[in-house]
Amino acid sequence: MTKRAEPVSDPIEHSVTDELLPIREVVRLTGVNPVTLRAWERRYGLIQPVRTEGGHRLYSLGDVENIRSIMSWTERGVAVSKVGSLLARSKPVDSGAQITSQAGGITFVPSDASEWLGWQARIGEALAAFDQARLEQVYGQLFSTYPVSLIFEEVLLPVWREQRHQRGFGQLSQWLFYDAFLRARVLQRLQLGRRASNRCVLLAALPEHCLELELLVTGLLLGADDGAVQVLPTGQPLDELPLVCQSVQPEGLVLFAPVPATSTLLRQINKLALAIDCPLALAGVGAELAEEQLKGSPIANLGSESRLMRSRLAQFLGGRLDT
Repeated sequence: MTKRAEPVSDPIEHSVTDELLPIREVVRLTGVNPVTLRAWERRYGLIQPVRTEGGHRLYSLGDVENIRSIMSWTERGVAVSKVGSLLARSKPVDSGAQITSQAGGITFVPSDASEWLGWQARIGEALAAFDQARLEQVYGQLFSTYPVSLIFEEVLLPVWREQRHQRGFGQLSQWLFYDAFLRARVLQRLQLGRRASNRCVLLAALPEHCLELELLVTGLLLGADDGAVQVLPTGQPLDELPLVCQSVQPEGLVLFAPVPATSTLLRQINKLALAIDCPLALAGVGAELAEEQLKGSPIANLGSESRLMRSRLAQFLGGRLDT
């Protein structure tokens, strides 16, 4: 059992829970060695453990989440020095407000993170038992209770990211089981939406560093209003997109950038914008971080937050979004 301790310096607010973990437990949970954890704290300020009177570090579960996020970014080639701004952008907004549902009614969402954590725990229990029926049940309950964007952003994807970086025996199998489950369900929703829509917006991932589920969920959230988004497979070559666009004749092409794009890649995207007959937009964290480079270009910036992306996509297709 871990012990709570009062910090000797200025108190640090940990929003997820008051439970504090010693460094050896954090190493076990994340696989990151103590030397690296101390470097991320001292050199970059990415995590902020509290100290006991004896000087020992104690980490909150929020710190553990940040460590896993740092791992995700660095695995994708993002320099540690740039991760701080990415973590700041990914801080959740207050979800205690009323949200208007697609049906026009009002959906109330949790004002306390503990409720999201409760749903995450239920999913974790189903994964630990490889119980698909139980997972289906929780999944269905979520979709009958909350807006789609919050379900993915607050429950389904946080568990997916956490499971991906677990290091214990059998946990990779759990992640693969969960990843396959989510991809199948999101594909099903995308296909149903496409059948109900006469419009078409193509969504493709930038080369490398994009997992299929992230692309599929982005397509689902972008097309939540009318199902107009058609998701191209991961690995789609950029230089062949003009051929695809010529055949499909979409209203627009959106490129998903889950990580910062290099200057070379941005030049390729600018060339692509001149080679296709439809408007081109960039979405995801890479779009936000390339905001300055995109100014004055023909490429629209949809951002990375789901509601903002949907709103900007509608403006973009209507010719009302400045580029």
